[in-house]
Amino acid sequence: MGAYVVLLVTFGASPRNIAVGYMPEQPVPYSHRLHVGELGLDCRYCHTNAEVGAKAGVPPTSTCMNCHTKVRPDSDKLAPLKESYEKGTPMEWVKVHDLGDYAYFNHSAHVRRGVGCATCHGRIDTMEEVFQDQPLSMGWCLDCHRNPEPNVRPLDKITDMTYQPNAEEGREVLRQLRGWTPENRERKIR
Repeated sequence: MGAYVVLLVTFGASPRNIAVGYMPEQPVPYSHRLHVGELGLDCRYCHTNAEVGAKAGVPPTSTCMNCHTKVRPDSDKLAPLKESYEKGTPMEWVKVHDLGDYAYFNHSAHVRRGVGCATCHGRIDTMEEVFQDQPLSMGWCLDCHRNPEPNVRPLDKITDMTYQPNAEEGREVLRQLRGWTPENRERKIR
């Protein structure tokens, strides 16, 4: 039992899982500030599984090429993307937000209950390169599960990076979605 606790703490508190600011180099310098912030792409255009799957997923090369066959198709920065598309091989993106293997996280369960992208990922629309904005530690997750109201927003605001959730509105969203009340919090959070 003692060894299990040591391993859980060691891996759960590893720098990779709680490294706020972690920003690995990617094969293509994709700017979320440009695509999301300036051009207004909705997160779900690229991360198509965010509302329906356990993992939001990274887009296949074909999603990128929907635009980049016409927009800057000869850019040197896009050469790896173009090669991936022509060869039919996936891009080797480096995962930024990576929970420990001991944790099961269902992306759609959170998105469909009003947890917005910015809550966990930060203001993606202002990031030239994506970095880990929150610690994603077990304690950080549990704090939200114990007091979700301040982090919940209306479902039509899920991808609105500028929206500021508030506890009163969060309580109403949770009540509408699943009959949640502060009194039955312990019974409903599972």
